Amino acid sequence: MIFRWFGRKKPEETAPKDEAAKDESVNLESAAPAAEPEEAPEPPAAATPAPKPEIEPVPELAPAAPSTEPPPVPSAPAAEPAGISAPPAAPVPVEPPAPVVFAPVPEPEPVPELPPAPAPAAVAEEAPPTRKGWFAKLKEGLSKSSSKLTDGITGIFTKRKLDDEALEELEELLITADLGPATAAKVTAELARTRFGKEVSPEEVKATLAAEVSKIVTPVAKPLVLDPALKPHVILVVGVNGTGKTTTIGKLARQFKAEGKSVMLAAGDTFRAAAVSQLKIWGERTGCPVVARDTGADAAGLAYDALERARAEKVDVLLIDTAGRLQNKTGLMEELRKIVRVIKKLDETAPHTTLLTLDATTGQNAHSQVEIFRDMVNVNGLILTKLDGSARGGVLVSLAEKFKIPVHAIGVGEGVYDLRPFDADAFAKSLMGLHAD
Repeated sequence: MIFRWFGRKKPEETAPKDEAAKDESVNLESAAPAAEPEEAPEPPAAATPAPKPEIEPVPELAPAAPSTEPPPVPSAPAAEPAGISAPPAAPVPVEPPAPVVFAPVPEPEPVPELPPAPAPAAVAEEAPPTRKGWFAKLKEGLSKSSSKLTDGITGIFTKRKLDDEALEELEELLITADLGPATAAKVTAELARTRFGKEVSPEEVKATLAAEVSKIVTPVAKPLVLDPALKPHVILVVGVNGTGKTTTIGKLARQFKAEGKSVMLAAGDTFRAAAVSQLKIWGERTGCPVVARDTGADAAGLAYDALERARAEKVDVLLIDTAGRLQNKTGLMEELRKIVRVIKKLDETAPHTTLLTLDATTGQNAHSQVEIFRDMVNVNGLILTKLDGSARGGVLVSLAEKFKIPVHAIGVGEGVYDLRPFDADAFAKSLMGLHAD
């Protein structure tokens, strides 16, 4: 332990020697020489001892905790004190680094040049299907309805005689296929008249039913005929929401244009901007001018302007679109009547054809739609759409049996030529899953 001394000055004659000796001893202790140093000569004794200085009391310090670890060894030798030399350290031999050998890099293989991409082929114009092709399309579209009927008939008449119980089961099957109670009763009565008490096969039952269905729908299967004396022939298209009015108008315009007639379209569904845009697209595709107004404009006023323009330009056909409306909404139905009244101010006989579009998926609800629209705007033609997405295709038979309104066309797809004039015989056979002649 090193004590700090405090006191009076030491005598001048002894101070230099003592301090020199002290500094030398400290330097020797603190250095870590690599070799044993030579003994330093002892200083000569002083002639007279120096008087002992008085020591002032030093406050006691807490003893340091004894260290159990050895003192750290310095990694490098400390600086040697002056006058003391250490033997030089032996040089450490350093091995030269091994030469780096690089493997030869293979040359990249040449990438074969790709042939130029072929220019995109022009989109071919859709060709109208032949009668055989249309029958196949119709049969495929009515597959949901026909499979329900044919599977049921097969289950009833497999190795079985035509008795009262079988006739009752058949009548229930026809009703569930949306042919309606009256039509089902009429068809089964005719079957019982010719085959009762005899064993019949499912194919015989299907053929008999197809013949009876054809008899019912043949009187209403009438194509839409335009009067050439009218310039224009005005066609008003009405129906509830989602029945495909706008798409139907576009397809009709395509057919009339193919027949060489001039056509004008009127975007009377002013409530929906999407309907106006859709009709404009059809106008571009078919090359027909479109009369349109801003969203929310008066539909009756638009119809009036469209008819006035069509008369001035001597257009053959004017197709007027209308907003979808539920048959039980009195206010909307009155607005439809207003459109008819305004049109009649220019032409008392207009509209010359009022088409009601019906969605086949609605089933028997189509009956109430026909009743209300017929009474409000004198519907004189039907178009049945979406037969390909429904198992209720038989509703057309019950509509024909009840209302006797001409069915001008049916739709079985989204294509331009998927809306075709109604063929009673082809429809009846497709409904029963039979092949064409």
